[in-house]
Amino acid sequence: MLLSQALLPAVVFAHAALQALASNTFLAAVYEHAVILPDPTEQPVSPSDALALMNKNMDVLEGAIKEAARQGAHIIVTPEDGIYGWRFTREAIYPYLEDIPDPVVNWIPCTDPSRFGSAPVQERLSCMARNNSIYVVANIGDKKPCNSSDPSCPRDGRYQYNTDVVFDTQGKLVARYHKYNLFRGETQFNYPKEAEAVTFETPFGKFGIFTCFDILFYEPAVVLVSKMQVDTVLFPTAWMNVLPFLTAIEFHSAWAMGMRVNLLSANTHNTSKAMTAVLCGAGDGGLVVSLAGSGLFTPEGPAAYHYDSATEEGRLLLAELSTHPRLSPTYPPAINWSLYATSIKKFPGENNTFSGAVRRDIFTFSELRHKDGNCTVCQGDLCCHLVYQMSKKSKDEVYVLGAFDGLHGSLIKYHWQICTLLKCPSTNLSTCGQPVEMAQTKFEMFSLSGTFGTSYVFPEVLYSGVQLAPGEFEVLHDGRLKSKHGTSKSLVTVTLFGRLYEKDPPHPLRISPKVSP
Repeated sequence: MLLSQALLPAVVFAHAALQALASNTFLAAVYEHAVILPDPTEQPVSPSDALALMNKNMDVLEGAIKEAARQGAHIIVTPEDGIYGWRFTREAIYPYLEDIPDPVVNWIPCTDPSRFGSAPVQERLSCMARNNSIYVVANIGDKKPCNSSDPSCPRDGRYQYNTDVVFDTQGKLVARYHKYNLFRGETQFNYPKEAEAVTFETPFGKFGIFTCFDILFYEPAVVLVSKMQVDTVLFPTAWMNVLPFLTAIEFHSAWAMGMRVNLLSANTHNTSKAMTAVLCGAGDGGLVVSLAGSGLFTPEGPAAYHYDSATEEGRLLLAELSTHPRLSPTYPPAINWSLYATSIKKFPGENNTFSGAVRRDIFTFSELRHKDGNCTVCQGDLCCHLVYQMSKKSKDEVYVLGAFDGLHGSLIKYHWQICTLLKCPSTNLSTCGQPVEMAQTKFEMFSLSGTFGTSYVFPEVLYSGVQLAPGEFEVLHDGRLKSKHGTSKSLVTVTLFGRLYEKDPPHPLRISPKVSP
């Protein structure tokens, strides 16, 4: 007896669900998308022109979704701004927005597209998920009308939100998230009144979701992991790569390791030198290398990642991940990030320090003058300790140990504590802290630690050419970031990146209760 077409998605989903339940792993995918951008304009285009542009991007995304499903993926994440781009004023983005309901309404746009008014984008995304029996994560814009009874209502009578949506294998809307921490250029969107901790259950684990700049703040990022205990975070992003600490693959991999959670990071792809810096990241005054770099990151390190600043091509990545990382035998133990650093005396180095700027942040540096040795550098409440041995010290390359303890940011400020082993662009010490992408020196060993005043520390190792070092370093329970063996490639930076959320000043662009970690 032949199954009807209406029953097929349910049968396929049930089979996939049973497979997921029987396994401790699932297959995840992310797609880095070279977004087709609209022509810059301050005036709104027609709804039909807006939809035509979005359909061009969704044509590309649909091809990636079909291929991911063909390879057996259970879920795919697509990027922030991946459907319409980012060149908008508040007025110009309006034709691209749809009314996105709360998922409690139990809605499948693919089978009931007009239930909440015109929603062609949600309908198409829902059908992509349903027709391919795969969870689809996408970023679109939400519009919500308001009036004078709401004292916060914008003058044009509507709220506009940067929004993530998730459709399950039936095409049902199962999650909606409004981005809480907007980057400085996102003036087309409103801040939500409250942070949303959005989670949903699947046969292959508990998921949470947030967007781009959110990853640097306590709400919602830390709340989802520490309080809501999600297994995997979905992360649509449009992340500007800013050396030396904040390239996408570098920081996102470090965040997954520091928070001990899966992170599915899908970045937009744009390597244009004329790219406007209105997207997310944390680079105030730094060198924007590109808009690229995606990956599937785990508590143990990257399962798959890709960084390419030379082409304008998208990339599909897939990897098998643990359904419940906390139950995995390889799940890393909790780290006391200051245990080792507070138990030893300071190494030499304090008498040879100098100041240098990483973007606008003034670091305290000490030059590593010898092929091997140990060194301590302090700033504020933070002391950074380094033991190292270079394979061969090149005469035209200079490395420093640096410390920073203070507020980062121009308008939106947040507190960092950073210990870093860093390559300088030249032998002129005044250049230390400026962006550098390539190196020649390898290290036999390194061990970096710091007297951090936080339990939220993210370990980074970046090789020449903006490449990660999977499996080549470890973090000991006492907070030391150590190489396992000699580095296989030339080293750009080794960094412990700490966040003191409780020292963040109030957000200047919104009024909301401050939540302490």
